[in-house]
Amino acid sequence: MSNVWDDVPDWGGVGALRLSRPDACALGASVWELQPGGENWYHLHHGSEEMVVVLRGTPTLRTPAGERVLATGDVVVFPRGPDGAKELRNESAETARVLIVSTNADPDVTEYPDTARWATSSAARSACTARGTRSSTQGRSNTGLPFRRAPLPRHHLRLPDECP
Repeated sequence: MSNVWDDVPDWGGVGALRLSRPDACALGASVWELQPGGENWYHLHHGSEEMVVVLRGTPTLRTPAGERVLATGDVVVFPRGPDGAKELRNESAETARVLIVSTNADPDVTEYPDTARWATSSAARSACTARGTRSSTQGRSNTGLPFRRAPLPRHHLRLPDECP
């Protein structure tokens, strides 16, 4: 039997698989695998709430309140807005796996406070597919914060493979 993680792109030590859901359902979930040194960047959602369930390993959680190491079975919820800012990273020598459940607000704005960047997403009908897809825009805020040139995590920008 093959490992379902064989087909996950390498995003710098982090991979994710979105779980299938009916089109009418706003609730979504992804299983994330963080290799040693992998990081789910510090970010917050202005429209969506999220919940993280640790399935395996000991990822480090960073929030506005500080940092702590999570363990298998831990559940943490994040409200929308600045109080829900979070980063998950794997500082251990073993792979960590988490389930991230989201309310998938539409539209949503994802903000990356460390880089003064943001991304928007909204459901859109695409000419290349009959199902709704997520379209994204990204930019930089004018907060005066230091700006680090780095791409946004691909999981926020992914379009269907059928689209040009």
